[in-house]
Amino acid sequence: MKLQSIALLAFLCLTFSANAQTRSLFNGKDFTGWHIDVPAMDSSASVPSPFIIRQGMLVSLATPEGHIITDAVYQNYRLQVEYRFPGKPGNCGVLLHASTPRSLYKMFPKSIEAQMMHENAGDFWCIVEDITVPDMEKRRGPKNDWGITEGKERRIKNLTDNSEKPLGQWNTMVVECLGSAIKVWVNGDLVNYGTNCTASKGQIALQAEGSEVEFRKVELTPITKLTSEK
Repeated sequence: MKLQSIALLAFLCLTFSANAQTRSLFNGKDFTGWHIDVPAMDSSASVPSPFIIRQGMLVSLATPEGHIITDAVYQNYRLQVEYRFPGKPGNCGVLLHASTPRSLYKMFPKSIEAQMMHENAGDFWCIVEDITVPDMEKRRGPKNDWGITEGKERRIKNLTDNSEKPLGQWNTMVVECLGSAIKVWVNGDLVNYGTNCTASKGQIALQAEGSEVEFRKVELTPITKLTSEK
């Protein structure tokens, strides 16, 4: 029991050791530090970007579908995102450990998605990367159907369906990526936890996936590893 307590304390210290370094990934004025990848924009310069800045917020206008992706690669961090669907409920997500672009359906970068879809926030979606959670068959379906590419069972259901705020109100999603583990909280509730992730670093992406979403905060806190006591 004593060793377990020490391990837990060490984990908590490691998790919160870098709070002073918290910084916003979005400056509220332009997309410095980000780039936009929208396949429909390849063929015509007249196709508008689905990502805009409105009243200091980063806004996904739903279509054309695609992603806004950080230029930088991140590893071992806590990400806090405040978002809402201002109109009709819909779909969106945060992509973690993103790498090779357009790896799935010629649209989605290789990554693990922390789902923001209304009433499904906190689901994991495996996008050419994989992750393990407790009760895998209960939450992912029959093992023979699992996979990370087109036509496979890539969704891993969250742990709770009652964590989101009513439509139009602001939600807070916190994602902690530490080594090969990912934890997701929605409005303070732990809604998913996975280990053995096949990636441990990468870019961070936000989606345009059919519904308008407003983001008023996208903040990242690096997690620095503490030196073990002798």
